[in-house]
Amino acid sequence: MADLTSDFIGIKSPNPFWLASAPPTDKEYNVRRAFEAGWGGVVWKTLGEAGPPIVNVNGPRYGVVYGADRRVLGINNIELITDRPLEVNLEEITRVKKDFPDRAMIVSIMVPCEEQAWKDILPRVEDTGCDGIELNFGCPHGMSERGMGSAVGQVPEYIQMVAEWCKTHTSLPVIVKLTPNITDIRYPARAAKVGGADAVSLINTVSSITSVNLDTMSPEPSIDGKGSHGGFCGPAVKPIALNMVAEIARDPETAGLPISGIGGVTTWRDAAEFLALGASNVQVCTAAMVYGFGIIKELTAGLSAWMDEKGYASVAEVSGRAVPNVTDWQYLNLNYVTKARIDQDACIKCGRCYAACEDTSHQAISMSPERVFEVIDAECVACNLCVDVCPVEGCITMEELAPGAVNERTGQPVSSDYGNWTTHPNNPATRAAE
Repeated sequence: MADLTSDFIGIKSPNPFWLASAPPTDKEYNVRRAFEAGWGGVVWKTLGEAGPPIVNVNGPRYGVVYGADRRVLGINNIELITDRPLEVNLEEITRVKKDFPDRAMIVSIMVPCEEQAWKDILPRVEDTGCDGIELNFGCPHGMSERGMGSAVGQVPEYIQMVAEWCKTHTSLPVIVKLTPNITDIRYPARAAKVGGADAVSLINTVSSITSVNLDTMSPEPSIDGKGSHGGFCGPAVKPIALNMVAEIARDPETAGLPISGIGGVTTWRDAAEFLALGASNVQVCTAAMVYGFGIIKELTAGLSAWMDEKGYASVAEVSGRAVPNVTDWQYLNLNYVTKARIDQDACIKCGRCYAACEDTSHQAISMSPERVFEVIDAECVACNLCVDVCPVEGCITMEELAPGAVNERTGQPVSSDYGNWTTHPNNPATRAAE
């Protein structure tokens, strides 16, 4: 059996699945239920004290993007950090950690960018017996307008400064939570490392407006006829998160910096992908909000079964496995060539591949009067669009061509034909010459 035990910057937990700082980790009742269900750790919803009082809206807090089957693809929230008294939160954290000593208990913190504010709150948090702190530099709404959250996370110098303060005033491990609302994620990650942070977590939510009510003409969620941008999370942000995790993992200046991966983790496969791209554990929010804490059983069972199948004995063996295969576009092999192949037995003759290729791609699929669809090798540039739009999984696949194969249209060897733009069949000059 694969060992799912996680050791993240010295913080041990029975599995690598933590609940992210969010509504599911807002109070003792929720966190106890999560631990009883089997979650390896939690990041307690962000605490704050200094500055203006936290008052959340008393109306809708979430906007949702649905798939065609009403599956939740993403949630946009306008909720602020905890509006519960700091002392109450600290007492609850103390009790829960005492009762679940084997689980990771991380406390998220956000206070103004003043050293005294951090110096005041850190000892009180440390007294709870928690395992570490997470600096919330990612929240893109409400708190950012007060000079906190992503307003800090977008300025590398501020990240470094606050990280240094925290490392000075607490002995706890410090995790810096990064905002995705920035051009290049490497700069804040580098700043966190220079500031002495023990790890980074990412991504926080993406600044967004998910929809507009066309009757009231206000963004949703709507509060008394007005709406605001919020933070978007869930499966829809996973591609953004994976890329940013990989960027940090392969950056020479942040290589080796531990990463807690966040962003749309819904299945064990999602978790495995984050691990493969350099994360050491993962945090979950939206999936728990949609399906409940019981989803942890599927996550741990699925990851364990896959690791057994692949021969990975520990989570650490998976972490970073795919990083060497992430490269810049200029280093991709232009002599590697594939062609689409349609399984006629599996084809349901819907014509999606033909419509997509004929109208928007390379006119590389023919349709007979009997609605038999065939790939025209001479025109196929292996863009993969037909595979993506086909509703039957495995019906269309991409077949790798052996080196030296001849292109039927140009008569040129495939390797030279496709590896050289001068003779590439998509080059307008090539077509004109023919």
